[in-house]
Amino acid sequence: MKAVAYQSPGPIDRAEALVDIDLPLPVAQGHDLLVQVQAVSVNPVDTKVRKSAAPPAGEWKVLGYDAAGTVVATGPEVTGFKPGDQVFYAGSIARSGTNAEYHLVDSRITGPKPASLSFSQAAALPLTAITAWEMLFDRLNVIRPVPGAAPAVLIIGGAGGVGSMAIQLLRARTDLTVIATASRPETQAWVRELGAHHVIDHRQPLAPQVAALGLGAPGHVFSTTQTQDHLAGIVELIAPQGRFGLIDDPTELDIRPFKRKSVSVHWELMFTRPLFATPDMDEQGKLLAQVAALVDSGKLRSTLTETYGPITAANLRRAHGLIETGTARGKIVLEGF
Repeated sequence: MKAVAYQSPGPIDRAEALVDIDLPLPVAQGHDLLVQVQAVSVNPVDTKVRKSAAPPAGEWKVLGYDAAGTVVATGPEVTGFKPGDQVFYAGSIARSGTNAEYHLVDSRITGPKPASLSFSQAAALPLTAITAWEMLFDRLNVIRPVPGAAPAVLIIGGAGGVGSMAIQLLRARTDLTVIATASRPETQAWVRELGAHHVIDHRQPLAPQVAALGLGAPGHVFSTTQTQDHLAGIVELIAPQGRFGLIDDPTELDIRPFKRKSVSVHWELMFTRPLFATPDMDEQGKLLAQVAALVDSGKLRSTLTETYGPITAANLRRAHGLIETGTARGKIVLEGF
C-alpha cells in the first residue's frame, strides 16, 4: 500500500522530511478496524513528532492521526462496526499513522462519519473535536458554574483547529458566553462566524480587553497556544476558584500565581485514553458519535478551510510548513492517493 513516512526527524525543508513509500498491508486483530483511508487532516502534533521522534533504525515512521474512511475488515473483538461502514477518528500516537492507504485503528476510539459530510469535511474534525470536548466537559467541567464568576469561557487561539471546535461545542451544548481571541481580520471574522459572542486580540494585553466587555471575570479559560506569553494576563483576568486549561507545551509554566485565587490547572492530551488503554477509552468513540449527530442536526460544522490535493509527500510537506507558521485558520485536509 502507498504511504508517506520518514526515517530521520528534523526540519520540513528537506526532501527526506517526508517521502512517498510502499508498505505491507496491515492485518486487523483484537479491537482493530482496518480502514481504507479516504482523507486526512494535518495537526500541530504531526509537525512536533516529525521534528523529534525517530523510528527504529531502518524502519519508517508514518504520521497522521485524523482520518475518515471506509472499514474493510474487523478484528475478532470488534462490536458495532462492519465492513462498508464509513468512519472518522483521531487514532493513537503510539501506532502507525493515517498517512497511508490502509490504517489500523481501535474500534473503541472510532465514530460513525457524519452522514451529511464528505470524507474531506469529516477528516477535519476528530482530533480537534475530541481535544475540545475533553477539555471543556471532562477537564474544565464548564457545565458546573464557578461561584460568583461570569458564566463565560475565554478561548485563547480561537481560530485554530481546536479553538474552532471549542467555540462551536460551547454554543451547541451550553448557554455560556464565548470570548475568543484572534488577531487578524480574517481570523476575527472566522471566530465570529463560528459563534463567538466577543472577539479580542491576543497580540494585546488580555485582561483589560476582557474587563472592557463588562461581563465580569470569566470562570473558565482555555488556552490552545502561546500559553507562556499569556499566563500573567490569565492570572489577572480569571475569576477566583476558576478553572484554567491548556493543550500546548510551554517551555516553562509557573502556576504559583494561581494559588491566591485557588485556580485549578488542567492539561488535556486527547491521546491519553488510547495511549494508556484506560478503562473508559470507549468514551472517545461515544463522543465522536455525539459529534456526528450534532453535525448532522446542523449544530456543528466542519472546520475544513483548505484542501491540498491527494495524500503525497509533497502536499504533506506543504501542509506541515503552513502549520509551523502558526497562522493556519481551521483545518488543512488532503484526500485520496
